[in-house]
Amino acid sequence: MRKAIEAASLTRSASAAEDSTAQDVFAAARADYARLVGALYDAGYYGGTISIRIDGREAAGIAPMDAPAQIAQVEIRVTPGPVFTFSKAVVAPLAKDTELPADFAAGKTARSGVIADAAQTGISGWREIGHAKAEIGRQQITADHRAETLAADIALFTGPLTSFGTLHAQGNARLRTKRLYEIAGFPSGKRFSPEALEEVRDRLRRTGIFSSVTLSEAEHLRAGNLLDGELTVIEAKTRRIGAGAEIASNDGVTLSGYWLHRNLFGGGERLRFDAEVAGIGGATGGTDYSLAGRLDRPATFSPDTSAFLATELSRSDEEDYTEQAFDISFGLSHIFNPRLTGEAGIGYGWSRITDATGNSLYRTIDLPLSLTWDNRDDPADATRGYYGKAELTPFLGLSGTGSGARLTGDFRAYHALDAGGRFVLAGRAQFGGLFGPDLDEAPRDDLFYSGGGGTVRGQPYQSLGVAVLQGGTLKTGGNRFLGVSGEIRAAITASIGVVAFYDAGFVGLDGFSDTDGDWQSGAGLGLRYKTPIGPIRLDIAGPVSGSTGSGAQIYLGIGQAF
Repeated sequence: MRKAIEAASLTRSASAAEDSTAQDVFAAARADYARLVGALYDAGYYGGTISIRIDGREAAGIAPMDAPAQIAQVEIRVTPGPVFTFSKAVVAPLAKDTELPADFAAGKTARSGVIADAAQTGISGWREIGHAKAEIGRQQITADHRAETLAADIALFTGPLTSFGTLHAQGNARLRTKRLYEIAGFPSGKRFSPEALEEVRDRLRRTGIFSSVTLSEAEHLRAGNLLDGELTVIEAKTRRIGAGAEIASNDGVTLSGYWLHRNLFGGGERLRFDAEVAGIGGATGGTDYSLAGRLDRPATFSPDTSAFLATELSRSDEEDYTEQAFDISFGLSHIFNPRLTGEAGIGYGWSRITDATGNSLYRTIDLPLSLTWDNRDDPADATRGYYGKAELTPFLGLSGTGSGARLTGDFRAYHALDAGGRFVLAGRAQFGGLFGPDLDEAPRDDLFYSGGGGTVRGQPYQSLGVAVLQGGTLKTGGNRFLGVSGEIRAAITASIGVVAFYDAGFVGLDGFSDTDGDWQSGAGLGLRYKTPIGPIRLDIAGPVSGSTGSGAQIYLGIGQAF
């Protein structure tokens, strides 16, 4: 109780402030009577007494115009008195399946906050089934000081069953008003629900077009028990740029950057270009280049469905081959709920491979499908939750390229060992399979390798594949892959953390047994420094098993490894 009183007192904070005056302390002392009574009520004390004396005079007895010019001492004395319990705890009527707080019951401590929570729970129950204007109709709260009990009797006014009316929007300048309404997807004519309003807010926020979105309910219902929405938006700057860098002792330097326009044609279209240069100064292979572009149009066919057009041009100089590739695809992305999204499309892929066997040309028509589940508390530095992404891409090969399907999965889990999230267990499992074509009939970037920062730290980049061509002398990727990673993350200070990790990867041919492929593993320690854009990551790892690497590998980048 003492801590609660100290936290509630404005006088304490005003006295501690270096720039506060006697007038500031006097005003805080007069305001503290109500604040301290509120703190007592919130803990169930309804018979307490409060005395605030300024240099020996009761603050409440000093007229505002007679405020002292100087203050030497303020003495606050609080006698809480007895703890009151509920003799009666009623909120009615309640909507079906509404459960009031367990502490709102006869015999429990009569905290004022519990009464407020119970009333709000009752109102929320009616709002969830369509009674938008449910409110407290009558309340009678009586304290019996002799019995040290409190009787709380709250009657709710449910109001009529309500439907959504019309959305009225303002504040948009570059975004066309018609498109604003299409993106918002305000459910006019449907039964009211708070969840539907939150969905409208989410649709507008995730476009990235606005720096502020305010959606409120009209104060009064109009004819037909219709509830209108009042929307005010503030548009953000249309353009944005970003850059990133990663350094690995074996893989070299990776530099990346992007340019983004968030409202290209005035309809909320998002255009983004990404460029990357990787393998600069790497120990194996050469330098890789890629340039990708993607155009997204929100609210296509439905408020939660976006259409996209994506393309990428790349050149990869790996240890065993060089690839030039071009891809273009069109598709739809749908948000099923705030955690689950799906994507489907059709695309064309072209690649030219140069290796020890000569030149090979691959062309495919792809049908990529994916589902993503994400309920992490912070995608950049998760301490709780799960992430999962599964991708299936059937493809039709052209001009000698094999046909088949590629299946991949990436699953992550995070568990905080303490309430503050200082100690976190993080785990990751990856798998991949290419079904249908022989290795020499499959595009090289559809095959699987292991090693490097994205799979097994401590092993060189793409160091594990399979050797099957030219009598086993030419290494290529496999058509089966498994990867597992585990981390223990510990926060040393608010900004600095340490990590211990272990990674393992398998690449095989047609199966997941030791006879069909090989394993490699690595382990190490890491340092994390938190920044507003995510933790800066430094990992040092070495090989544990496998014959693909020796010596330590160093990785430096932004964001957790997974």
